Amino acid sequence: MEASAGLVAGSHNRNELVVIHNHEEPKPLKNLDGQFCEICGDQIGLTVDGDLFVACNECGFPACRPCYEYERREGTQNCPQCKTRYKRLRGSPRVEGDEDEEDIDDIEYEFNIEHEHDKQKHSAEAMLYGKMSYGRGPEDDENGRFPPVIAGGHSGEFPVGGGYGNGEHGLHKRVHPYPSSEAGSEGGWRERMDDWKLQHGNLGPEPDDDPEMGLIDEARQPLSRKVPIASSKINPYRMVIVARLVILAVFLRYRLLNPVHDALGLWLTSVICEIWFAVSWILDQFPKWFPIERETYLDRLSLRYERECEPNMLAPVDVFVSTVDPLKEPPLVTSNTVLSILAMDYPVEKISCYVSDDGASMLTFESLSETAEFARKWVPFCKKFSIEPRAPEMYFALKIDYLQDKVHPTFVKERRAMKREYEEFKVRINALVAKASKVPLEGWIMQDGTPWPGNNTKDHPGMIQVFLGHSGGFDVEGHELPRLVYVSREKRPGFQHHKKAGAMNALVRVAGVLTNAPFMLNLDCDHYVNNSKAVREAMCFLMDPQIGKKVCYVQFPQRFDGIDTNDRYANRNTVFFDINMKGLDGIQGPVYVGTGCVFKRQALYGYEPPKGPKRPKMISCGCCPCFGRRRKNKFSKNDMNGDVAALGGAEGDKEHLMSEMNFEKKFGQSSIFVTSTLMEEGGVPPSSSPAVLLKEAIHVISCGYEDKTEWGTELGWIYGSITEDILTGFKMHCRGWRSIYCMPKRPAFKGSAPINLSDRLNQVLRWALGSVEIFFSRHSPLWYGYKGGKLKWLERFAYANTTIYPFTSIPLLAYCILPAICLLTDKFIMPPISTFASLFFISLFMSIIVTGILELRWSGVSIEEWWRNEQFWVIGGISAHLFAVVQGLLKILAGIDTNFTVTSKATDDDDFGELYAFKWTTLLIPPTTVLIINIVGVVAGISDAINNGYQSWGPLFGKLFFSFWVIVHLYPFLKGLMGRQNRTPTIVVIWSVLLASIFSLLWVRIDPFVLKTKGPDTSKCGINC
Repeated sequence: MEASAGLVAGSHNRNELVVIHNHEEPKPLKNLDGQFCEICGDQIGLTVDGDLFVACNECGFPACRPCYEYERREGTQNCPQCKTRYKRLRGSPRVEGDEDEEDIDDIEYEFNIEHEHDKQKHSAEAMLYGKMSYGRGPEDDENGRFPPVIAGGHSGEFPVGGGYGNGEHGLHKRVHPYPSSEAGSEGGWRERMDDWKLQHGNLGPEPDDDPEMGLIDEARQPLSRKVPIASSKINPYRMVIVARLVILAVFLRYRLLNPVHDALGLWLTSVICEIWFAVSWILDQFPKWFPIERETYLDRLSLRYERECEPNMLAPVDVFVSTVDPLKEPPLVTSNTVLSILAMDYPVEKISCYVSDDGASMLTFESLSETAEFARKWVPFCKKFSIEPRAPEMYFALKIDYLQDKVHPTFVKERRAMKREYEEFKVRINALVAKASKVPLEGWIMQDGTPWPGNNTKDHPGMIQVFLGHSGGFDVEGHELPRLVYVSREKRPGFQHHKKAGAMNALVRVAGVLTNAPFMLNLDCDHYVNNSKAVREAMCFLMDPQIGKKVCYVQFPQRFDGIDTNDRYANRNTVFFDINMKGLDGIQGPVYVGTGCVFKRQALYGYEPPKGPKRPKMISCGCCPCFGRRRKNKFSKNDMNGDVAALGGAEGDKEHLMSEMNFEKKFGQSSIFVTSTLMEEGGVPPSSSPAVLLKEAIHVISCGYEDKTEWGTELGWIYGSITEDILTGFKMHCRGWRSIYCMPKRPAFKGSAPINLSDRLNQVLRWALGSVEIFFSRHSPLWYGYKGGKLKWLERFAYANTTIYPFTSIPLLAYCILPAICLLTDKFIMPPISTFASLFFISLFMSIIVTGILELRWSGVSIEEWWRNEQFWVIGGISAHLFAVVQGLLKILAGIDTNFTVTSKATDDDDFGELYAFKWTTLLIPPTTVLIINIVGVVAGISDAINNGYQSWGPLFGKLFFSFWVIVHLYPFLKGLMGRQNRTPTIVVIWSVLLASIFSLLWVRIDPFVLKTKGPDTSKCGINC
């Protein structure tokens, strides 16, 4: 099936499959038949049978018969592309080295050739076409056990054959001739050789040195390295942490042994809060004990996997983009993300972009169609002039000198033309958005008169449309484009769809059937590729022979556009991404944060990392429980390999059936997809046609496919929390995998963040609620993952902190109210202290300051960013985190679920207009109440001190210090309430004043935390007693 064949919609459960032909006119393309010799430029010609002459049966490099015979007679006898020795074809004279070959035509017996790698492939074929009909209809096995391989005329958009790194290339592998400056001459090689010399400070090689040996040695070097923090920075930091821990223990001991007898309630509350803060600080601080940084070597990656005159050996990558609501996630934003992916600096045949439309919106479908057409012009422009970033909206909005480093004479002219093309593209997208604002009563109708299958967003079939592919996926210059596939999974009433996690698992299965790349990049629809070499950066770790085998994913930091200069609400989250994540990278790797992450497909499938060689252990008889006991892994890749190897033997049929049932229980009843899980290096079975693959892709996105499987529990994105990213990374780390944190100098990806106060609080609420759900689930880091012992303790501390931090809102709220209570009651949480005891408080205060300073010193985070993070920790803690705890408890105890709302990605035309907009939410009430109570307490305390004289000012300063600490931390929140016009909405004022007044009156009436003093009994001795 060609890329322009149309939209494939269907339901496997209902046995429906419909092809809706595209309603657009096909675009005229250049003549790209490729029937010209890449050596001499003449036509290749035909064989005696009338077929196109093929010189190399391994890679299909286009060469004519005279060049083929000349290379065999006078040259190296090897193919210029894959370096495989030319076989003698029918009608060609024999040359030296042909004596060992039979006098037959190799292509007639191509599929009888057996070698070591074919054994694994044939075992996968046996799993696919043997007895994998368990639970399926008889029509699924109509082709027999081993269906014939399609040998010619393959026009589908999906590659067939093996993956990467094995030197094998199927008959239908894409052929991309090298430019004349690279393969046709020595210019490309010399240019790269000169670059290598300059990097190593050599103006020229020594007379006796072999220049090629230098490049070979360079290619053998590691692709990355750890850069430890300088000891002059990290050692004082660790010493202060230890000192702070000791001071904290002494301080808590003093607080426990010195109660405040006239305010035991206040004292006890404060001590409990301080103990909780100490535990929370330990969980947050010690995972930052081993911070590291990393460097990558992209030149070594190219020297190793992109050698001259050889096939490109970089691994294929499937890119996933997820979207739900086109009104909250504008199609123009999604289109820019897709365009930046298609224009990445990576081999086009290695990139496949899958867009998940979980809202089944025709607006998303049509905008993606427009994006595919604009990509034919945008992608060659990006690669021709090497522009950054490659999202057109962000590129044309840059306020820099765009002529810097540009030397091409036509750049200015082509840039102006491209900007005009993009503005026309924006107008077309805006027209689609305006059209979608009014839904017709009869539902959406496609231009060919077919009703849109997704008119009912909760009851529709699965849909797949290949916009760009092998047939039809070419740009205006005739070069191939990466694949672009639209996917909308099937939804039916009565099925649990698991929101974003379910959509991502559907994409994993669709990509596994259609392209099956060994690595996958996950991006949100608003996170565009800011660094075109980002995937290469990740490959420096994942394809490194030394460390790549045990790496499950490479996480990039999140960076954002459109944030106000002062970052009022800590949207950049720099402290987490530049401090905490570096610390985790030195232990077992960073946590998965939901976007900007390159996964290893085998790790998502629940496999365990390969085990290295171990020392031989002492053999025992097994009678003693202390020796000879070896725990078997429940689900490991070795077991799966054993299942495949067990196909033969006396009881092969029985074992084969059991292994098939085991695979189907894990991965589902799709024989093609199950087979793809066994192919470590990616690729799809060579015997599957594109039509069969698309039909199977519809099957794997059906709403009942995951029933009675391990999807969401052990495989793919894990269900059970709206923050599925934390659970997914946690499960991988528990299996023994490690992750990598990659921070290139140019940020890899950039996205948008909600700068409005209400939107920001709702975003934090969603994250905190997900953490509370994980805390009460079976995957809680407090009790899950101890059996294998593969999760390191400091890594467990970090995961425990991600689930416990919302509960800090309760002691934090109490601690923010305590200063106001002390000012209103003239009591304090601490007794009068001596000079010696005051050293404890001064030391603790100084250790907190010094720890922060040293942390900023080794991380490079500015003090302003650190202070904004501290402020929003208090703001979010007493609002969003508190509501998350309440909602989480209601969900666990009462079964009351909360709806997930997508954060709006729409931008305001005015600069930072959203920053000052007010949106009512109940999350604003607690911080406003705390703010008013503390302001009232400060006024009352100062008034009382003025009335009581000079002696009252001394104790007042301690109370005022804590109260001002609260007010200063809530200052950004106060500015957010005031807005641009310095006006607070009436509803907020009314609710906050009402709650503050009720609380103050109740406090005066009850006075719960202060001991009652006994006075004289006026009924016995009178008033004047």
